[in-house]
Amino acid sequence: MHLFKKFLKNPLSVVGLTLLTLFFIIAASAAWLAPPEKACPSIVYYFVPDWLLRPFMADLPCEPFRMPRDGFKAAPLPPNPEAWKTFPPDWRLHPLGTTENRYDIWYGLIWGTRNALAAGILIVGCTLLVGLIYGAISGFYGLLVDSIMMRAVDFVFALPTFLMTLVIVSIWGRGLDKIIFISILFGWAGYARFTRGNILAVRDLEYVSAAKAVGTSDGRIIFRHVLPNTIYPVLILASLDIGTIVLSLSGFSFLGLGSGEDYSDWGQMIAFARNRIVGAAGGDLLQYWYTWVFPGVTITLFVLAWNLLGDAVRDILDPRLQGSRRS
Repeated sequence: MHLFKKFLKNPLSVVGLTLLTLFFIIAASAAWLAPPEKACPSIVYYFVPDWLLRPFMADLPCEPFRMPRDGFKAAPLPPNPEAWKTFPPDWRLHPLGTTENRYDIWYGLIWGTRNALAAGILIVGCTLLVGLIYGAISGFYGLLVDSIMMRAVDFVFALPTFLMTLVIVSIWGRGLDKIIFISILFGWAGYARFTRGNILAVRDLEYVSAAKAVGTSDGRIIFRHVLPNTIYPVLILASLDIGTIVLSLSGFSFLGLGSGEDYSDWGQMIAFARNRIVGAAGGDLLQYWYTWVFPGVTITLFVLAWNLLGDAVRDILDPRLQGSRRS
């Protein structure tokens, strides 16, 4: 309760929490805000993105994450005020307009929110878990074990993640599932090194020595005594990373490496506006403002929400930062 009161005293943390709560509400109510054209036989298809189901299912009975389109003309349609006479607005009337090739922006933003949260949380959750275990073992045992394990971390850091993603996707084929797998494959090293540094700072403290003296197993010492006392800084880092990861995924989708042009992905939606932004397809930047403003603002607010929340949690949980501010 005390931490929650401190959290509410920070205006920026309240803004971040409010924005993040709004995104979670939108994701949870996506099927109501933008009902798919075809009903799904199970609720699983509404909450689990296609890229997570397709490796286990050859044919999906429905694909709610696919953006519907209004014809096949290239020119976007402007926002229709008539759609806002009801709430939720009817996406078939295009309340926020359409992208190039007539994909509905409202539908893409709503289901793209669920897709962004699922991808960001999955990547951070997996990389955090691997990095915590790897870094804890390396830091706790030290010496030769630490030296060997950290060389593997150095090897991962030496690889340019962006270029490696481009190379692997060009060989393996494009798809959001492949980009997420590559992000997990190269993303755990940062958490491992950070965790290892925290473990080195506490492994020789009295409570760890006492646990060793009474014969407690190494595994129990690591996961019961050492990690719980070093995990908070890593969690702060993870909360800051979710927004950055979603921004990176949007960038790859913008480059055409995502799950296809009709998938509800914010980066893909901005890619549709590329020809309009540079004027290559007729019109100008302001004439088709809705094709890039709505997805761009959505990405900005999403990243901002996680960054504000992470900064607030850091301010509350980091005693060194609190002490420096008091002084």
